[in-house]
Amino acid sequence: MKKLFGTDGIRGKVNHFPMSPETVIKIGMAAALALKKKHGRNMILLGKDTRLSGYMIESALTSGICSMGMNVILVGPLPTPGVAFLTKTLRLDAGVVISASHNPFDDNGIKFFGSQGFKLPDEVERQIEEMAMDESFFRKRPVGHEIGKAFRLEDAKGRYIEYIKSTIPKNITLEGLKIVVDCANGAAYKITPWVLEELGAEVITINGKPDGTNINACCGSLHTDGLREAVLSHKADIGVAHDGDADRTILVDEKGETVDGDHMLGIWALELKNDGRLPGETVVATIMSNLGVERFLEGHGIKLLRANVGDRFVTEQMLKGGFALGGEQSGHIVNLHLNSTGDGPITALHMVYLVKKLGLPLSELKAPIPVYPQVLENVTVQTRINPSNIPGLDDLIKKAERELAENGRVLVRPSGTEPKIRVMVEGKDGKMVKRLVRQISSYIKEKTG
Repeated sequence: MKKLFGTDGIRGKVNHFPMSPETVIKIGMAAALALKKKHGRNMILLGKDTRLSGYMIESALTSGICSMGMNVILVGPLPTPGVAFLTKTLRLDAGVVISASHNPFDDNGIKFFGSQGFKLPDEVERQIEEMAMDESFFRKRPVGHEIGKAFRLEDAKGRYIEYIKSTIPKNITLEGLKIVVDCANGAAYKITPWVLEELGAEVITINGKPDGTNINACCGSLHTDGLREAVLSHKADIGVAHDGDADRTILVDEKGETVDGDHMLGIWALELKNDGRLPGETVVATIMSNLGVERFLEGHGIKLLRANVGDRFVTEQMLKGGFALGGEQSGHIVNLHLNSTGDGPITALHMVYLVKKLGLPLSELKAPIPVYPQVLENVTVQTRINPSNIPGLDDLIKKAERELAENGRVLVRPSGTEPKIRVMVEGKDGKMVKRLVRQISSYIKEKTG
């Protein structure tokens, strides 16, 4: 059976499997079967980013869902976290986002959220996958008045914007702050700039004119050179960059320096702890998060737990432990006090709010959080292999770890999507880090070539 779901929903090139209209219709039918309840409203919220193919995928999904007797609420372009928020607050059965996140415009994807705004459990994804690939599930379809309808929610953006604003104290304004927002020509182009302007900030928007093909094109959270230049030329206080579906935020400080997810996690965690709102005085990050932020948090009595790469794995560990804050270097920051998934606009607002509240420039909030040199190399192998099965590699890794001692770490893991082994070394000594990465990578190439 062909596999549909990856670590973050379904994704692929448009008009190729699985992102072809005929497959998407089956995905919609399968999702409706898996999520439909015997009683209740049977409603699925459907949002998208600004890709040209969003119209085609939206129509196919809507058709598949309605054909199996579920109703669809269409909200148009809206950030992924906005879909998660509205799914929960409107008490719907599920939410769906049509987006390929930070990928180019000719990719697209489908993300699913359950009724509480969390990504679907693995077993439900497997159920959808199985049904979508086996047409026998669709032989008995609703007829007549039993088929579903599609509705449009006109004020979806407004509802989400008002909620974002409500997450900071009502007496706070952002007057006196100049902020550059890079919308990546994506789903947040009418969200984050509006939120910040309505709260009193002076906002300069860049990459806020989507045309269906320019989403993520040399802009957004993966390409911050343009944001940096805009911050410096406008003498702004902060720069904000999202990815295409705005579940990520990367910042640029007033000096033009990048403030990534690790920095934001450290800044926000300390503020929550000082306010007594950090359950278990614990933060969840990933295996790729910098050792520097871990050391910073330890120095303030905050424990850092590590999950596998992917915001869904971070959220799962947060829910399991009863924790409120987690995130990734890439800018996925999850605050379960505020939303059920990574929320780029909310993260941006709260970082700006802390600058205002504490009366310090972003560069000073970031300064105490060290960043250890971190080098990642991807080693291509002929066939997928578990690194632990490469003779002698474990001994070489242990030797490198002894050399780094407590001031560094080594991570060697297989790629989940490609025939590659990812080698990451970090430590205080940049030259040592580069040397160790070369040694380990060369050894893997020699043993697998």
